[in-house]
Amino acid sequence: MTAPGSNPHLPAPERRTPVTTYRLQLGESLTFADARALLPYLRQLGVTDLYLSPVLAASPGSTHGYDVVDHTHISAVMGGREGLEELAREAHAAGMGIVIDIVPNHMSVPTPAWHNPPLWSVLRDGTDSPYAAWFDAPAGDKLLMPVLGQRIGQVLADGELTVERLAVPTEPERGEQWVLRYYDQVFPLAPGTHDLPLPELLGRQHYRLAYWRVGDEELNYRRFFDIVTLAAVRVEDPEVFAGSHALILDLLQNGTIDALRVDHPDGLADPEGYLERLSRATAGAWIAAEKILAPDEFLPQSWRTAGTTGYDAAWRIDQMQVDPAGVRTLGALMRELTGNVPLDYARVSGDAKREIIAGSLASEVNRLVDLLHAFTSRDLYLSDHTFRDLRACVVELLVAADRYRAYVLPGRQADPEQAAVLRETAERARATLDTDQYPTLDLVVAILLGEQVGAGEPSDTPERAEIITRFQQVCGAVTAKGVEDTTFYRWTHLTSLTEVGGDPAGFALPADEAHAWAQRVQHDWPATMVTSTTHDTKRSEDVRARIDVLASYSSEWVELVHRLRDLTAGIRPADMDGVTENLLWQTLWGTWAPGSADPMTGERLGAYLIKAAREQKSWTTWTAPDTVREDQLAHYAAALLARADVAEELNEFAALTARAVRDTILANKAMTLTWLGVADVYQGSEVTRTSLVDPDNRRPVAYAGAAGLQTALERVSQAPTDAAMSLDDAKLRLTSQLCRLRADRPDTFVGSRSGYRALPTTTACAFAYARLLDEEADVVVVVRRLGRRLERLGGWGNHTIVLPQGKWTDVLTGAEVTGGTRLLGEVVGDEPVAVLARPRADA
Repeated sequence: MTAPGSNPHLPAPERRTPVTTYRLQLGESLTFADARALLPYLRQLGVTDLYLSPVLAASPGSTHGYDVVDHTHISAVMGGREGLEELAREAHAAGMGIVIDIVPNHMSVPTPAWHNPPLWSVLRDGTDSPYAAWFDAPAGDKLLMPVLGQRIGQVLADGELTVERLAVPTEPERGEQWVLRYYDQVFPLAPGTHDLPLPELLGRQHYRLAYWRVGDEELNYRRFFDIVTLAAVRVEDPEVFAGSHALILDLLQNGTIDALRVDHPDGLADPEGYLERLSRATAGAWIAAEKILAPDEFLPQSWRTAGTTGYDAAWRIDQMQVDPAGVRTLGALMRELTGNVPLDYARVSGDAKREIIAGSLASEVNRLVDLLHAFTSRDLYLSDHTFRDLRACVVELLVAADRYRAYVLPGRQADPEQAAVLRETAERARATLDTDQYPTLDLVVAILLGEQVGAGEPSDTPERAEIITRFQQVCGAVTAKGVEDTTFYRWTHLTSLTEVGGDPAGFALPADEAHAWAQRVQHDWPATMVTSTTHDTKRSEDVRARIDVLASYSSEWVELVHRLRDLTAGIRPADMDGVTENLLWQTLWGTWAPGSADPMTGERLGAYLIKAAREQKSWTTWTAPDTVREDQLAHYAAALLARADVAEELNEFAALTARAVRDTILANKAMTLTWLGVADVYQGSEVTRTSLVDPDNRRPVAYAGAAGLQTALERVSQAPTDAAMSLDDAKLRLTSQLCRLRADRPDTFVGSRSGYRALPTTTACAFAYARLLDEEADVVVVVRRLGRRLERLGGWGNHTIVLPQGKWTDVLTGAEVTGGTRLLGEVVGDEPVAVLARPRADA
């Protein structure tokens, strides 16, 4: 474990700390064997660690691996345990580590159910199952399985349920079993019930089959957000932790894997306790947590983790390239296209949360209010707080929450900072309640904080503990579904800002705020992760960069949209939704990449827009799709890509903004690779990609062949610096140069010896910092920002930067630079970024 007095957020000295990871999305199209073939390329690129998507056995046909069905087996599709071990051996021989993504919060409810052995056991044996404590549902209750296409009475009348004998592949030792079949769905039968009449047979099972629409209101197991096919597990139970982590821990202990990324810890009952247990069980391995932070939120200091997976850095990198001058012009266009849609971000977010609370997460909210009402009804002093008032207060607290959750542990006094989060949330909620409900709100907050209420019943009862925990878990789910999966598709002011963990209401980010944030994170979390594109980002880093540039060309953009609308008025759907249309134009531009090896297609663009519209939940939804209007939207999008007049207009705008787009893409990549901690390169993002939200961002990457990345890297590694180099080649070259720099100077970028210092410049168009080694500047980074503003001001002119004293070498150009006060034009010149390294004596 970490030595006494050292930073608790660093891995133990004997554990590997990644420096630069390369994220691979494994599956049928990218197996362990395929990953092995990439090792020479990744080593040449400068990568130090492979970062693998979940590798445990997942649902049949899974394209992502987060739908785990069996914690005791490595995915056979990927190559099984033998394939993983062989990949690890070759990676380690090449000096590279292995980071694995793990999923502690949930398991898949697959079709058929027997693919998940613990779930199959619970469905068959109920409380007698050895896995009875695994799933987060009321003890002894029948698990609701909302899988029927119509109500149960009609299903029975139509004879759609059958009883049959089946050899279950996951339990070969049992031979044939009696099962209940509903088309592709298969469920086990409780022993001795197979020969009962169907109605009686159904009543004797440990589960209840139901019409799929029943799930939102009556589902009784906790899910991952509102996904019925992902059932939460109670990893806070030591036996569940042991059973679900044994294989991963064995792989760590025997040296097959080196570090972990933890998916969605906010879904857990006790994230802090889980991370503490995981850190102990791994003997202090490097662990990154996928924690979504509010703009003014930092990770709790008590968490035993290296930091986040990097969304908090990603949106800040983007927003530093957004010109605040564009806010009103782009807002006016949003108002013009969307009509009566509210233009107050907080209102849009609040409305979306209320819809989620009343809709897909109604069962979770109902369960929480039922618990509160039962708790207060038992105490005479509290019994006059009605169900209606309790529900109103819970709803308003959930709507008012400005972060995923607070962290209050049942039976412990609430941390003052976390208590303040809840109290501030309550004050925002108070403004929406009747004055007669204020006492109920105060009571609910007191209960959630573990304070004594009423007749003085002990505050650490199981009932109180469940209320405290459930509220925090529901709060995270409502925030995720209401904000990131609804509001972020409705708020189209500048869509590059509606990224995971982002702050679209903030629009642009001043340099001073970015420096202050980075200095604090570096001090507390020197091995955190910084990323720019992931499997979860709604747009790739390059798509976001192109959209960022619109804030600098807002007037020209508005004129272009008006021309495009006029040109295509004859084919635009007559009832096209304005929010969707504004999203369409920005997406069309963000993915417009003339000459790119990754061009947008009509099929991909149409599929994305349909998904986005369903997430908006305004005129079409996942559960009630308006397929006619969706088809019209997809056809319109495909027609836009096919029309020569549209292409001509977009190409002219691309020519106008080419310098800004190029500079933004390269500057942002340089920051991702040098700003803080462990840098992550998502597969294929070493060149430009037009990727949109999943599954689009999980498309295969072309590594081999004449046009593949391996050939391209060999070409650009030999080529001299050339301003005429294609953007793809320039980005690949930059990525490789900086990855290699990181590999050569790991302690400068990651860990206890690394540091961060803002460097003063006389213009806001330069963002500069030094990465420190033992408190001394070792690498200096200067990036160009707000390039069009800089052009209008006549360039760098007499603006200066104060470099640390001494001799420096520009890593990207080879030029020699002397420290002190220097003209920015001499240091950066016409490039988007300068990276200076202090010469080493052993170089």
